[in-house]
Amino acid sequence: MSALTLTPRALYEEVAEQLRQRIFRRELEPGSWIDELKIAEEFGISRTPLREALKVLAAEGLVTMKVRRGAYVTEMSEKDLRDVYHLLSLLESDAAGVVATTATPQQLKELQDLHAELEAAAAERERFFAVNERFHMLLLELADNRWRSQMVADLRKVMKLNRHNSLLKQGRIEDSLNEHRAILAGMVARDGKATVKAMQAHFAQGLEAATPD
Repeated sequence: MSALTLTPRALYEEVAEQLRQRIFRRELEPGSWIDELKIAEEFGISRTPLREALKVLAAEGLVTMKVRRGAYVTEMSEKDLRDVYHLLSLLESDAAGVVATTATPQQLKELQDLHAELEAAAAERERFFAVNERFHMLLLELADNRWRSQMVADLRKVMKLNRHNSLLKQGRIEDSLNEHRAILAGMVARDGKATVKAMQAHFAQGLEAATPD
């Protein structure tokens, strides 16, 4: 089997990114065992950088290490899901309130332009996922608190373990767009409280859509 071509950055980081994307694409399903020998052979590497990569993914919550059993892709329980959404709601609604009162006209235009991209992507689920994440991360960037941004980035990685169960529900993408419109309207009006409430509602609806019936 031919080895994959890896970029010059630290080998274990590149391996971690390769595995991370496989997890997000569901090529490695939640709950599945990660076959270290097979992956090491496929990547053309020893098990040492692979194990370092798995430690990175375990720290992010994407992989669970089990004693004498190896590494497994993390399974999200309903409590895990609620806990993650709760924290994201707190952190991102706070950031949205900050942006509503501090953003420059140019920064607001960036958000409006990205929202227009989101509207245009409504019929393409994977593109919608990607643009949606860019919108949320831009908002965090504009709120300018690197610790909050790092926490949200880590939580969003874990949230992706369940993401395919959320926007698949009938009408959810249109509902999500309506919620984004309310968030943006609050920002344009420079109404911090309304923006915070709109973001909290967005996460509450997202959790409801992501939770099994």
